[in-house]
Amino acid sequence: MSNSVVLFTSDLRLHDHPPLRAALDGTDGTVPLFVRDTAVDAAGFAAPNRLAFLADCLRDLDAGLRERGGRLVLRRGDLVEQVCRVVTEADADEVHMASDVSAHAQRREERLRRALEAEGVRLHVHDTVTTAVAPGAVTPVSSDHFAVFTPYLRRWSDHRMRDPLGAPRAVRVPAGVGSEPLPERSTLSGLSEGLASGGEKEGRRRLTAWLRAGVASYADRHDDLAGDATSRLSPHLHFGTLSPVELVHRARRAGGAGAEAFVRQLAWRDFHRQVLAARPAAATADYRTRGDRWRPEREAERDIAAWREGRTGYPIVDAAMRQLRHEGWMHNRGRLLTASFLAKTLYVDWRVGARHFLDLLIDGDLANNQLNWQWVAGTGTDTRPNRVLNPVLQAKRYDPEGRYVRRWVPELAQVPRSLVHEPWRLGDDDRAALGYPAPVVELAEGLDRFKRARGR
Repeated sequence: MSNSVVLFTSDLRLHDHPPLRAALDGTDGTVPLFVRDTAVDAAGFAAPNRLAFLADCLRDLDAGLRERGGRLVLRRGDLVEQVCRVVTEADADEVHMASDVSAHAQRREERLRRALEAEGVRLHVHDTVTTAVAPGAVTPVSSDHFAVFTPYLRRWSDHRMRDPLGAPRAVRVPAGVGSEPLPERSTLSGLSEGLASGGEKEGRRRLTAWLRAGVASYADRHDDLAGDATSRLSPHLHFGTLSPVELVHRARRAGGAGAEAFVRQLAWRDFHRQVLAARPAAATADYRTRGDRWRPEREAERDIAAWREGRTGYPIVDAAMRQLRHEGWMHNRGRLLTASFLAKTLYVDWRVGARHFLDLLIDGDLANNQLNWQWVAGTGTDTRPNRVLNPVLQAKRYDPEGRYVRRWVPELAQVPRSLVHEPWRLGDDDRAALGYPAPVVELAEGLDRFKRARGR
């Protein structure tokens, strides 16, 4: 008898799961294991919204395994120590897991490899579990990664992706391996009121509905703030309840301009991962420094608080920030606008905004979040680092009727279309009577401050 362990991390599914398939094919018994890594908690990444979504995902994964004769084993503590303990309890001779790109994940993988090798146990790390194309699978001639998206997209699109795998029919778990109780969403506090449900079953339901009724119009409507015409699959990609490989294949089968635009977003996700894999320090340090001397947080404290609370006086910014607080999710166009406003109009360090997003987002993914913030701040891979998004012009373009603003900023529900994005034009008394604040800064003043800071 030979046994194995499959270590789930951010790949909480049964469909298209190469580590699980390899573990099941190569041994008689397999322990499906998830470790609540206390190092992640200590680093401040255990945000309530993500813990709630995680609880849903783990319970759904356990249910799927039980339907196939297995079960999920849950442990809490140092990941390396807990995996080694389960290996001993199961008398396993190999461990399978997905690769990851963060500095913490890479260090953890190396620690695990050394600890297992000392016990004569093999560690198998599988690519294309959390990405469609593995970091490093496509590279330019002169570097270990692409720093510009368009040439990366061309190579990414030409790369042959593996075929998706089906879910296993049966899972046999060796006896004698104990588990801690699965977490429950109901035990958590501080959650966003409109938080979505997690789990592979829910993810696959959303994917099917999206491919049937949403993706065809995605190219035309993905920036429509009020239309809410995006897939909302990002939390499921973050937790791995959906496979990016499967999503690319199914979208391409659907075909059309909408599917192509959707696949492009999946390529952006892989692009950021290959950047972070090659430059792990970019999670906290400027990828390309611009010599910024950001406003001290103490000096900008009131502006930062207004931004977080959705009280900046710019309705489109406030609407997006309130959506974030209510749902633990924000429309992508809203993310661009709110990030530009903080980093460039208020000239506050992008890390302040990235941290707030990670505190609330269900899809708070280190690679996507940090590198998108850097892109907007002009310290990342954007080829136009000094661009500033004007929130009024953007609002008129992407929320022309003001429906998104009225949904999330009810103080302005009765303001006419011609003024809903510029409520200061009502006059101070009428605006104040609505309970809506004056702008925290004039746009021209913010733009001038940013240009001077960047030596322009």
